[in-house]
Amino acid sequence: MRHTISILVDNEPGVLARIAGLFSARGFNIESLCVAETLDQTSSRITLVTSGDDWTIEQIIKRFNNMINVIKVQDLIEVSHVEREMVLVRVEATQETRAEILRMADIFRAKVIDVGPKSYALELTGDKEKVNAFLELLKPMGIKEIARTGVVAMAREVQNHKRGGER
Repeated sequence: MRHTISILVDNEPGVLARIAGLFSARGFNIESLCVAETLDQTSSRITLVTSGDDWTIEQIIKRFNNMINVIKVQDLIEVSHVEREMVLVRVEATQETRAEILRMADIFRAKVIDVGPKSYALELTGDKEKVNAFLELLKPMGIKEIARTGVVAMAREVQNHKRGGER
């Protein structure tokens, strides 16, 4: 099962390496990883996406909670939450495809962030399904380059106490 884990940590060197090391030591894959400072510059939020059975993830979370630099850990699958991802994509733009690319960008509410003689660079934010659908539609046009942020997520303020995250 896919799990999105939010980890609030001290903003210090080596903390991310210890978190990632816990996964590699157990042979687990990190599907997505985003790290940034919070409002408080002394702490950072790590949003980590992985897959595993509930028992294994529970054991990993217990290990996180025992780490010195970890402030709070939350498996967001247990609460109602929002997830978003951003993608920057450079797509080949010929005379024949320029209008179609702009139509797709408009439909998906993507922004054109760079225009070149042979390409457009587009920015899109949304859930994983939206980002993947956008990229699939752009593939026939000729994607030249992609940069994805990975998932960022947070619990909703008002909880409905259902198991599994809502988007």
